[in-house]
Amino acid sequence: MTGNSIVIVEDDADISVPLAAFLSGKGYVTQVADSVEAADALLATNDVDLVLLDVMLPGKDGLDLCRRLHAKGGPRIIMLTALDDPTDKVVGLELGADDYVPKPFDPRELLARIRAVLRRPVASEGEVGKPVTELVLQFSGFTFYPYRRFVRSPAGLRVPLTGAETDLLLVLCQNVRKVLSREELINLTRGTNFPISGRSIDLLVSRLRRKLVGNDPLEETIRTVRTDGYAFQPDVVFV
Repeated sequence: MTGNSIVIVEDDADISVPLAAFLSGKGYVTQVADSVEAADALLATNDVDLVLLDVMLPGKDGLDLCRRLHAKGGPRIIMLTALDDPTDKVVGLELGADDYVPKPFDPRELLARIRAVLRRPVASEGEVGKPVTELVLQFSGFTFYPYRRFVRSPAGLRVPLTGAETDLLLVLCQNVRKVLSREELINLTRGTNFPISGRSIDLLVSRLRRKLVGNDPLEETIRTVRTDGYAFQPDVVFV
């Protein structure tokens, strides 16, 4: 028995009811909400570890809830959607989703994604008392806290990162000045079955670049290697 609590935010009972039963059979405590408003009510009164969040919902859409939960440092989020545009997938990840699973999905694959997301270290509130196992990296005046999903800028500003941005930056930091193709970046960050494209990686790199502007605005942190991919330029120190 896992004991982890999962809220399924899905307005289609043909999906939510059997999914809740499946996950309950695997030891999870499950609750179902058919709208963002219903989800807000559950989240306000229950300790929740993970939200399975449909994008297309009546009234407010799932992206609105994803944005608010991430801003508050809320539970882990896996987006569920029938939308097949890679840009839509990246938007969800940039808003703070930890993973993205397209419909229709195999419950066994979703279960594997859930287990992987719940294994990731959870960010603690505040910054006092660094966990013993916390990974900290420094480059170009920035301090990167992957487990807490933020960087501290040279000016001392805290810059939050989404799950996708954190995964990508960590892979780049582990491969300094090595040219990584878009396909390699997809595989290293999300696995071969993750449904995003090279264009999605381009959008994530662009977003990271905007967040990693330090004392020298002309310094090239992530270099584009035409037709080949990207390379992380600064020296990285693992603290």
